[in-house]
Amino acid sequence: DVIPHDKQDIRRAMFFITMATQEKDHCDSPYKTDVFADYAIRYLEKSIDEKRPFFLFLPFHSAHYPLQARPEDLEKFRGAYMNGWDHLRKERYESMVAKGALSARYPLSEPTSNVNTFRGHPAGDEEIRTEIPQYRPWDSLSEKEKVDLDLEMAVFAAMVHAMDRNIGRVVDLLEKSGQLDHTLIMYLSDNGSCPYDSNRDFDHPPGPGDSFRTLGAAWANLGNTPFRYFKQYGHEGGGHTHFIVRWPESVQKTGGFADDLAHLVDIFPTIIDAAGIDYPATYGGLPTLPLDGRSMLPVFRGEGRTEPEHIISGYKDRFRMFRSGDWKIVKLNGDNWELYNMKEDMTETNDLAADNPDQLNAVIEKYEQWLDMSPIQPSF
Repeated sequence: DVIPHDKQDIRRAMFFITMATQEKDHCDSPYKTDVFADYAIRYLEKSIDEKRPFFLFLPFHSAHYPLQARPEDLEKFRGAYMNGWDHLRKERYESMVAKGALSARYPLSEPTSNVNTFRGHPAGDEEIRTEIPQYRPWDSLSEKEKVDLDLEMAVFAAMVHAMDRNIGRVVDLLEKSGQLDHTLIMYLSDNGSCPYDSNRDFDHPPGPGDSFRTLGAAWANLGNTPFRYFKQYGHEGGGHTHFIVRWPESVQKTGGFADDLAHLVDIFPTIIDAAGIDYPATYGGLPTLPLDGRSMLPVFRGEGRTEPEHIISGYKDRFRMFRSGDWKIVKLNGDNWELYNMKEDMTETNDLAADNPDQLNAVIEKYEQWLDMSPIQPSF
């Protein structure tokens, strides 16, 4: 096995990947996604040749900003988004329901603009920047706007395509070396699509290496289908992400979906559990902090597990989210707490704060108790 169960034989290796400007594997102008995979493959080849267990953290920067893609990848997607965000968002929602990834009981949320005034924008053309974070119906746009915006989303898709191709290179190596079925692979992406296009420089369109463009709010909303809002928000559009797992030795529901609630803090305990080792009580002569998360291996095996007592996310206190059981409170840019029943309303279309003040105050009290007891306070 790649991950041995003999505690005396555990060797732990963390691999931090950095951009190498001198890398020439693919062309004279290196593309960072390719370079990340190049280094990952070399690391894996060395570990496999030496018959050593390995741990690889492969943090592709894609598909974040800036919007830059190889021309040959971009060409595959030009024109694919001319139907616009409204049609595509509805199409994606219907596809998710049809494939069993989402229950039809949860409606598609309404499209939203970016109202994160806390973040702000750099100084510049205020008229242009006022339009950047706003949602507009696709049919209200001019043909030129549609063509320009199709390019924006096509570059993003090309970046995802490049990442997908390079993940395939890593998986192919594992398969050819006979390690694939013995390797735990976990994949997830960033916390919500990014709507912060404050870099709309019309002299430098998205795509080339001199672009520093990002997606606008409407495309980001498409990326977060069926949820509301975006990256940094405490709403599901800023905290709910896919999590894909492959490990034939333990994953029993191949090709299926699991609805179990989990959090990033569960990944480290899962790795420890998979490796068959114990979390140390001390490290370097000092006591370790207790782990907030728990292993997800029971979920992988189809056994299920007790849901986390609470989940916290959101960027700073102005966008804080706290979930306890089915109930969730969330702030929108420093406004009053909103309240949602996530079992009944996962797409957050019905704020119950005004109609259910007792439940709202009960969840707020739990959040404040957690703040008082937490050994490390969140950054506000």
